[in-house]
Amino acid sequence: MASENANASIRFEPEESCPPLTAAITGFQLAVVVIALVVIPVVIIVRTAEQPESYLTWAVFASLVICGIATVFQSLRIGRVGVGHVLVIGTAEPAIAICITALIEGGPTMMASLVVLSSILKFFVAARLSLFRRIITPVVSGTVLMLIAATVILAVFGILTNTPDGRAVSPFAAPLASGVTLGVVTLMLLRSPRSLQLWSPIIGILVGCAVALPFGLYDTHLVLEAPWIGIPENAWPGFDFTPSLKFWALLPAFLVITVITSFKAVADVSAVQRVSRRQPRASDFRLIQGGLNINGLSNLLSGLAGTMPTMTASPSVAMISLTGVAARSVGIWAGVIFVILALLPKMTALLLAIPAPVAAAYIMIIMGLVFIEGVQTVTQDGIDHRKAVVVAVSFWVGMGFQNQAIFSDLLTGTWDALLSNSVTSGGLAAALMIGFIELTSSRRKRLEVDLDFASMPEIDRFLQRFAVDRSWNEESTERLRAVGEETLAIMALYEAEDASGNERRLIIHAQADDDITELEFLSASYDVENLEDRLSYLSDQPEMLDEHEVSFRLLRHYASSVRHQKFHNMDVITVNVEGSRIR
Repeated sequence: MASENANASIRFEPEESCPPLTAAITGFQLAVVVIALVVIPVVIIVRTAEQPESYLTWAVFASLVICGIATVFQSLRIGRVGVGHVLVIGTAEPAIAICITALIEGGPTMMASLVVLSSILKFFVAARLSLFRRIITPVVSGTVLMLIAATVILAVFGILTNTPDGRAVSPFAAPLASGVTLGVVTLMLLRSPRSLQLWSPIIGILVGCAVALPFGLYDTHLVLEAPWIGIPENAWPGFDFTPSLKFWALLPAFLVITVITSFKAVADVSAVQRVSRRQPRASDFRLIQGGLNINGLSNLLSGLAGTMPTMTASPSVAMISLTGVAARSVGIWAGVIFVILALLPKMTALLLAIPAPVAAAYIMIIMGLVFIEGVQTVTQDGIDHRKAVVVAVSFWVGMGFQNQAIFSDLLTGTWDALLSNSVTSGGLAAALMIGFIELTSSRRKRLEVDLDFASMPEIDRFLQRFAVDRSWNEESTERLRAVGEETLAIMALYEAEDASGNERRLIIHAQADDDITELEFLSASYDVENLEDRLSYLSDQPEMLDEHEVSFRLLRHYASSVRHQKFHNMDVITVNVEGSRIR
């Protein structure tokens, strides 16, 4: 029941007014956590490709500004752009390897051109997300989240004991700093009053830095040498208007990365919707489309500015879980802080000087929560043996390629750069397996009628023929027909409530898998409540004799599951019905 699954820890939902001080503190915490995910990948790419320091300074500045502006508009949600939830935009870690290759092969101009061109694909995915609904599923999205968390955790373990090069530091310094940070944050989250839990990330990091300072782990020189205010000299690389063969060879890899980061955006937007509400709601795919539009726009701006592509940042979900503050003003504050930090090099240095063991200890908690969100995303629609196989195989394939334990001697060049990232290899494996399941499933039967209750006789004949083809017994056939009748009645009610005056057509797909029949009802979109949410609220309402209420209750009784996906251009209601064959 909805009440049983309520998330009582949420103090402020996205649309609710949050005290400015609380929003600012939470936004600052989020910015502190994510700024490393914005800056460090850029540093790794530029320095690994041996590009000049002037370009590094420009790329970091441009990434902070673009991610900050995109985060603000992500939180605002203007028309079909943005999510209206707290979801920070960061740099795309899955693109690190392929961006390094592009910089080495053709320099910043080639990388900028590739990022601009590949960003167009994200706009297409956003506009036609309904076409990808059977591939970009909760199983694929959740697996991508789990892979991201597992990959980052492995890297974090590697820096838990890192100490500055060229300094004589006590061997106990790093373990002590990381252990104190982890202990303080964990204990505060477990036992401190709710009012203090909001401060736990900052308190833990400050205590960890205080422990690290006497050992020389905190780089004070980095802070002292940085200017207070400054904008880097224009090192914009421009574009390559005469693409070479290397450009076209790398373009498919950039397009694949775009698809993978789209998977991640779907996972992140779904997760942030789930954790931001006291009462659970079905994922609104219109918000996912809005998030993809923002991500496509930020990718386009990144390419125009000559820096690396972007994607949604998973720690946003974990921060909401930690603080209970999901007000969209938090995202606005985080975005503004990004832009301010880009203009204040000393403040950026203050954050980047946090010792690696201290940062790693806190990121361990964040990534652990991200992994749990991935598991919840995978299981949100239930899990059967096929989904279990997809998750198991794709997860370990991703981790195997990430750790160069699979075909490391055979994969070289572009393929090595593409598949050596767990999110890319694991996400592709999951998508391919889901696609294989779809291609090898039984053929769908299709019917198209007017969306009107007068079409019921034609729909009823269609369902009866389908049941006969499946050799279903009389009881199962009647259940299937009842589901068709009640779903049509509900959609006809939606049609009557719609103020647009448009006459809609209804497409029905029927497909059988063992003893389960999936009915898919497709129509033009409605501005009405999600059917899944309506059904979940029934248990909290008294019995009513209203005929429409009866249709909702009967549908819930006859169907084994109901899913309603709302896109900008289409509503998709998927109903599963269990049946038995004639013995």
